[in-house]
Amino acid sequence: MSSAIPLILGYAQSSLDRHSERRDDDAFLATMRADAEARTVVFAGETPVLKRRPDGASSAYHSLERAATLGEPTETAFLGTDEHGPIFAALIDAAHAEPLKAQGYGVADMRTVAVQGFVTPEETSVLGAAKALFSWHITHRFCAKCGAPSRLSHAGWRRDCPACNAQHFPRTDPVVIMLATIGDRCLLGRSPRFAQPMYSCLAGFMEPGETIEQAVRRETLEETGIACGRVHYILSQPWPFPMSLMIGCIAEAEHDRITIDPVEIADARWFTREQAVAIIEGRHPEGITCPPTIAIAHHLLRAWVDKT
Repeated sequence: MSSAIPLILGYAQSSLDRHSERRDDDAFLATMRADAEARTVVFAGETPVLKRRPDGASSAYHSLERAATLGEPTETAFLGTDEHGPIFAALIDAAHAEPLKAQGYGVADMRTVAVQGFVTPEETSVLGAAKALFSWHITHRFCAKCGAPSRLSHAGWRRDCPACNAQHFPRTDPVVIMLATIGDRCLLGRSPRFAQPMYSCLAGFMEPGETIEQAVRRETLEETGIACGRVHYILSQPWPFPMSLMIGCIAEAEHDRITIDPVEIADARWFTREQAVAIIEGRHPEGITCPPTIAIAHHLLRAWVDKT
């Protein structure tokens, strides 16, 4: 196996300068929109709409003029700039998805776009940011304080309530994802949602008042009955399903006695380092697989296998 983790995490390759300090600068935003190189990504509901290029490849980006013909946006946002110019995002009604697909646009869910590599890792990351932001807008149309309809502001990065003046900011949900290890073995589980026979790292949402280490220990204990001691942070990943941040760790298990929670997982097993290599390389004798390289679980397993 490689001696280093390949840096191809899905949704984590963005080089955007977000210009967050200028989101209320109307003159600056107008200049960005007037830029001849300005582009936008477009979502029909939670589904990205991709442009087909003459060479048969796809692109996440549309010109602002072309995007205006795809549907009336319900929300827009300024995402930032890259080396090529400004990037915006537009949300149109989900009902536009099928008609646009019939017109030759690429319309596929975000997981498919990333796994199949329909666009570049950089573009996938920009799409991920837009999807997470729009997922929040779609589910937060009303003020959480007084219940009145809220309105978009701050270049798409805030919702303001005209009734009580409350301000609401995009939500990110922290999730711990961990590989428990003991000696030369690692612990992988299989969710009831997984296509058999895929196994992955355990994961769960952090709770208020928890540290990352406490959440790792609690989730591992709840799902498999395995108590853990030391916890090592490895890497993180934005995960736009719908708007999470995956915090990847490796935890040192204190024993190997598995007691699964059947509500949370269908199975959990210890695998040797050699078995883990076979899983990654797609040659496990039972056909067991792991998540693809876009997923942080793949990189945690690879980091442990490679001892990096």
